[in-house]
Amino acid sequence: MSIQGVHLIAGEEIEGEGTLRAINPVSGLELEPTFAEATAENIDVAVLAALSVHESRSASDPEQRARLLEAAAERIEALGSEITARGMQETGLPQARFEGERGRTCHQLRLFASVVREGPFQKPVIETALPDRQPIPRPDLRLGMRAIGPVAVFGACNFPLAFGVAGGDTASAWAAGCPVVAKGHPAHPGVCELVGRALQDAVRDVGFPAGMFSLLQGESFDVGTQLVQHPGIRAVAFTGSRAGGIALWRLARDREVPVDVFAEMGSANPVFVLPEAMQTRRQEIAEGLAASVRLGVGQFCTCPGIVVIVSDENASAFRDELSQSLCSEPAGTMLHLGIQQGYRDAVEQLVTRGGVEVIERGPPGDGSCAAGASLLRVDFASFIADPAMQSEVFGPGALLVECNSPEEFLEVARVLEGQLTATVHASEEELSQMKPLLHLLEDRAGRLVFNSFPTGVEVGEAMQHGGPWPATTDSRWTSVGSAAMDRFLRPVCWQGFPDGALPDELRTGASGMRRIDGHWQESGNS
Repeated sequence: MSIQGVHLIAGEEIEGEGTLRAINPVSGLELEPTFAEATAENIDVAVLAALSVHESRSASDPEQRARLLEAAAERIEALGSEITARGMQETGLPQARFEGERGRTCHQLRLFASVVREGPFQKPVIETALPDRQPIPRPDLRLGMRAIGPVAVFGACNFPLAFGVAGGDTASAWAAGCPVVAKGHPAHPGVCELVGRALQDAVRDVGFPAGMFSLLQGESFDVGTQLVQHPGIRAVAFTGSRAGGIALWRLARDREVPVDVFAEMGSANPVFVLPEAMQTRRQEIAEGLAASVRLGVGQFCTCPGIVVIVSDENASAFRDELSQSLCSEPAGTMLHLGIQQGYRDAVEQLVTRGGVEVIERGPPGDGSCAAGASLLRVDFASFIADPAMQSEVFGPGALLVECNSPEEFLEVARVLEGQLTATVHASEEELSQMKPLLHLLEDRAGRLVFNSFPTGVEVGEAMQHGGPWPATTDSRWTSVGSAAMDRFLRPVCWQGFPDGALPDELRTGASGMRRIDGHWQESGNS
């Protein structure tokens, strides 16, 4: 399938003025073709087509939505080799990474298909009428979840597939019954077009109106701004930098009718290593931590960037082992020049903070987007006094925070801003003695990890990928796993309606698990 550099708007290929070219981060060379920049008219057509699908309730059939998600997975698999070839050119990521990410993307599409069929997201609650109740009769009340409407999805640069045009945000929005208008990432527009064509074909395969999906391309901030501000957009999903997420959040907040922005903006993902774990597993922890920091050249939102240890007799050896494991490896290729420069700037800014020392830097490499690892250290008091040291270093860098005792771990945890993850390495006895630390971390992270490392996010029912501000804009939601679709649903109560006018799951005698008059029932009479 050839890449044309067009927008895919409600089933149509729309040409425009070409201004954007992808750049190979290994060679630094521009790639063909040139991609069009979305105009205000393009955005309007895409959003109004999506709004028409929503208002007509054309996506209300759960079984058809499940088939759409499965068809999307099949279409992406059919284009697998083409997506991988283009993706390697646009991102510098290896073939195995793209193949693994494609598998994850298709898995989560099929996961949402199964969730839609099983129906737990509907959460039907029924309170039958009590006309004789005194002093006030109770009307018949039935509560269900409905799709909120068109969702604007901004794909991430570090996961071109799993968090891209067909990633978890699109999959969960479709599963909820919401049409999607996706904004392709300018670092890999060719991958976005190939995946967008797969989704466009899936919409056609299953018989949905074409407005169920559109893809807009462009590198101008104006494209994203106009999309978020369009009154037909009912929610925004974003994975990326803090600056980008906050900018979109402010735009959506300041609309005449504000909408939610579900932004995942990364974090420093602190790792706490308690003394007994350090003594018994020092080398194992150092090697595992280094591998976690280096994974994907540190370009994961769950990359551990802060490591908290006690400065005791094991600290020096741990520093040496971590430095050797982390910084002796060759430089890796970052996704694009902007990310590489951002990583270098973040490390240099840390080095200028009071009390921060450089332990080791890895080989810088000579590619256009090459970057080596960095290991820095700081004492407890300096870290506590300077909130700027918590800033995420998006890349293969880590800051050791050296405390005088485990009790100081509590003070470190207390000053932490919101995080996606927090990790504790400890013996079970240490863990039981440090419950106050866990309580503090519960308040500051969406996922707690014990004796492991946070990179790698399981796509399932129990995953929470979100955390308190500024890791995400709202810690009550996850952007990974089946619960991600809850972001795009809202409760509606029907009072006193006849059976025939109710949604299927709220009708008398409907199948499935429902809460009826205060009790959960399976296929019971209402």
